[in-house]
Amino acid sequence: MTQYKVTVFAKQLSVRIKREVREGKFLIATSMIIFLSMASLVFFLGMFINNHVRNFFLSEDPYFSQLNTFSSSAPTPQCSYIFCNCSLSSSHSKLRDWIAPENIWHSMKDEELLWRASMVPQMEFPFNRTPKVAFMFLSRGSLPLAPLWEKFFRGHEGLYSIYIHSSLEFTRERPASPVFYNRRIPSQPVQWGWPTMIDAERRLLANALLDFSNERFILLSETCIPLFNFPTIYNYLINSSQSFVGSFDDPRPVGRGRYNKRMWPTVSLSDWRKGSQWFEVHRKLAVEIVSDKKYYSIFKEHCNPPCYMDEHYLATLVTKLHPEINSNRSVTWVDWSRGGPHPSRFVRKDISKEFLNRLRHGFNCTYNGGRSSMCFLFARKFHPSTLEPLLRIAPELFGFDHQ
Repeated sequence: MTQYKVTVFAKQLSVRIKREVREGKFLIATSMIIFLSMASLVFFLGMFINNHVRNFFLSEDPYFSQLNTFSSSAPTPQCSYIFCNCSLSSSHSKLRDWIAPENIWHSMKDEELLWRASMVPQMEFPFNRTPKVAFMFLSRGSLPLAPLWEKFFRGHEGLYSIYIHSSLEFTRERPASPVFYNRRIPSQPVQWGWPTMIDAERRLLANALLDFSNERFILLSETCIPLFNFPTIYNYLINSSQSFVGSFDDPRPVGRGRYNKRMWPTVSLSDWRKGSQWFEVHRKLAVEIVSDKKYYSIFKEHCNPPCYMDEHYLATLVTKLHPEINSNRSVTWVDWSRGGPHPSRFVRKDISKEFLNRLRHGFNCTYNGGRSSMCFLFARKFHPSTLEPLLRIAPELFGFDHQ
């Protein structure tokens, strides 16, 4: 029927054109032919584009195929680490790797990593989630106190994650340290006192955030030691209603004196804070830190030596964003009593039960609204020579052997 109508229309059009030509109205006929030709072209072009667009979205393109990642019948896609670990075959394994990547090494650039880490689930987790503590080591090289940390972590698998950001020239692993094996993240050069230090901290946070079970995040160095056993520290952090970022208003030249007026109005002098580099934060605050562009860009441009970004950025950021969930103190003890640009370093002869007990219970602070003598969970800076006396004293003092 359709073919018959088209044939009749074509005959009528031919007769009309001939009549208009005889009557001198050829211009009208030509216009109609051009109009019909353009209409046909648009019609067929639309069909062509529609067909190719459908094929594109229904194809096995690596990015769009991720929409079927959780389908048991979906084929294993060829994709980047950003979306999944494609060496796993089952949909359950893909989901597990999405929420807790087993292999923390990847090829993401910082921009991709921060974007990926800033994602926040809007629904309850579709799995039994045991909250973990992420231990993030910002290290210049090896971890000379690793044997002490091994005793600390032993027997508590599934309650912690470890991430190491180290110097690029240091690529050696410690085969005798299973808890630290393959825990190094893609790292970049870090220069003390410059914004690259904050970049490294955000890089550690972002990598740790990829594991949705990580609930608390503690920044440590290769010179840090724990002051209590794992269960004590785990319960202290997991049950805390606040984060632990040192933040205070320092009126001295090394405090307010570092404020740059070019930061105004984004950051005013009344906003300016100083604090310890060694922080501990809740997951909510960690997401805010890796997502921040507004304050980070201001600090990166206007806080360079003698303004030290690692002493001011987080302290000010937390005060600006969520002062109500911060304790304004650090849980890592550092000795600044001797003065100078760097804290005191402790060697073998400094280690004793009395010294360690003073760090464990020799201070007063507030914890969850009440008074406590347990204020510091970690301490630094400890020289490699302290390992032997620490291994001799700590197991009994800290209760490593009775965890």
